[in-house]
Amino acid sequence: MSIHQNLLGGPEPTRLRENDEAARLLGTESKTPAEVAAAHPTYSLAWALLAEDAFAGGRVVESYAYARTGYHRGLDALRRAGWKGHGPIPWEHEANRGFLRCLAALAAAAGAIEETEEAERCRQFLKDSSETAYTELMH
Repeated sequence: MSIHQNLLGGPEPTRLRENDEAARLLGTESKTPAEVAAAHPTYSLAWALLAEDAFAGGRVVESYAYARTGYHRGLDALRRAGWKGHGPIPWEHEANRGFLRCLAALAAAAGAIEETEEAERCRQFLKDSSETAYTELMH
C-alpha cells in the first residue's frame, strides 16, 4: 500500500505546475509583482503580492481587484491540473501558494468592503482547501 493513498475516498490533492520563470523574475531578478503579472498573467503569486500590498496600503478596492484576478487565474490553473471543484490544495506544495494567498486576500478585501457572503465563502473555501493555509493566512 502506498503511503500517499487517499483512504477516505475523496479526491487526490491538486498540485499546480511550477512556473520557474515567473518565480525567478520575482526572486533573483527582483522584478516587481506588477512586472511579473504583466509578463506572466497566469501566475497567481504575483497577483497575491499585489493584492496584499494594496490592502496593506489601504487601497481595498484595488486589493479586491488584484485578488479576484489571481483567484480566477488560479481556478483556471487548478482545472487544467485536474481539480474538479473540490478537494485538497496543499499549502505545502509551493506552486499552490499563490492561489491560496489570493483566496485569503479576496476574503480580506471582500470583508473590508462588506461583501460578507463572499468573504465567508472565501474563508471557508480556503479552510476546506488547506487547513495549513487557513491557519497561516487568516490571522
